[in-house]
Amino acid sequence: MKVLPQLRHSYAEELSELVVPWPASAFPEPQAVVINDPLAQALGLDPLLLREDPSLILGAKGPLAQSPVAMAYAGHQFGVYVPRLGDGRATLLGELEIAPDAESAREAAAGSTVDLHLKGSGPTPFARGGDGFATLGPMLREYLVSEAMCALGIPTSRSLGVVATGALVQREVPLPGAVLARVAASHIRVGTFQLARGNEEVLRRLTDYAIARHYPHLDGDYLGFYRAVIAAQAKLVAHWMGVGFIHGVMNTDNTMISGETIDYGPCAFLDVYEPEAVFSSIDHQGRYAYRNQPAIAQWNLARLGEALLPLIDDAEAAQTALSAFAADYEEAWGKVFARKLGLPAGEETRALAQNFLDLLAGEHLDFTNSFRRLADDPGETLPSDSPAMRAWLDSWRERSPDPRVLAGANPIYIPRNSALQQALDAAVDGDLAPFERMLALVTDPYARRPDTEHFTQGGPDGFRTFCGT
Repeated sequence: MKVLPQLRHSYAEELSELVVPWPASAFPEPQAVVINDPLAQALGLDPLLLREDPSLILGAKGPLAQSPVAMAYAGHQFGVYVPRLGDGRATLLGELEIAPDAESAREAAAGSTVDLHLKGSGPTPFARGGDGFATLGPMLREYLVSEAMCALGIPTSRSLGVVATGALVQREVPLPGAVLARVAASHIRVGTFQLARGNEEVLRRLTDYAIARHYPHLDGDYLGFYRAVIAAQAKLVAHWMGVGFIHGVMNTDNTMISGETIDYGPCAFLDVYEPEAVFSSIDHQGRYAYRNQPAIAQWNLARLGEALLPLIDDAEAAQTALSAFAADYEEAWGKVFARKLGLPAGEETRALAQNFLDLLAGEHLDFTNSFRRLADDPGETLPSDSPAMRAWLDSWRERSPDPRVLAGANPIYIPRNSALQQALDAAVDGDLAPFERMLALVTDPYARRPDTEHFTQGGPDGFRTFCGT
């Protein structure tokens, strides 16, 4: 096996105006907490070596430490434009090629080239007064949730490993520090384009680079590129809605051109189906509530269109492209929920799905368990025994749902908020067993295992998530 492949640095070399060379912090006593063996192997890395010498994965020495950079970008945060953001506590080590025989959907991010990126690697010029470090709990959270999303078939960044730094990080109390190594198809964001808009020549090079990397069939077609990103985001958010996922911080600097999910800070999954649900402790107005995610995605894409206007040079065409988001999303949502009901997509199925969701909301029922019950025992065990639910079930059964589709579209295990927090608390206290057990369940979410009821039950009301900074 190729132990430590050479990194490429095409983004930093071609877009030097959008990066700052910056070394990752060195830590005296790093220790590997969890390493993703299949992903490491798909990237040509030796997981045993990464465990034995975790300083390699931290970019502190060897080929992975050659030319690290901090990426620059701008962005709207909770609707407020911030002209200078950037990687305040992150480092882009470079790009790796995926092994030709890797199954990309399961073993690596989409595409043949991925970024290798560190989170919590120390302060950069973009730190904005922060310490630049991360703590163990939030890094393990991102590891588990991103791998769960991959197992659910949702485009996402992937987690290569979490390394404990051996240092304490001051939050409300001192906590053990950690660094997450992750990969993504790229880390180019809507916010990257917002920053580049101030220089049309840089904007053009950025857009050409993004097209070549993610949508190469659109060479030179800037309007086509905008349409492709819109379609990718519509499908992504529809997938989120289908598993009850709430991103929690859908700022434009967290909206990826590749159509992947990234940044699992204050994210959460629904227990009881409540369309207005908000879990993030910093989302005081509910801007990023579950039901608002499609509209926020379109709002973010409007900001991308504004940034691309110097290249598209046709405001009406850009607006027409943006207007297509609603139809793209409705089509994608219809397909996602048609699979969850085991039925062909179409208007009738879409209406049936919405009726089911209305029943879940009205009767305060669990989102994941209610859909899975349809798969496990179609027509025999109701999510509830109300007359409305019985009538809905009769209407659904008349359409002959496909049990194989149902079983493959409705997970048993998701990263339940309460169980995940308990696992993270135990891990911070030195016991990784609950985390490892939960990781095994959510990365194989459709096969039921004995003695796992704890992982399929919702937690108490009022749960809140935090971004970890």
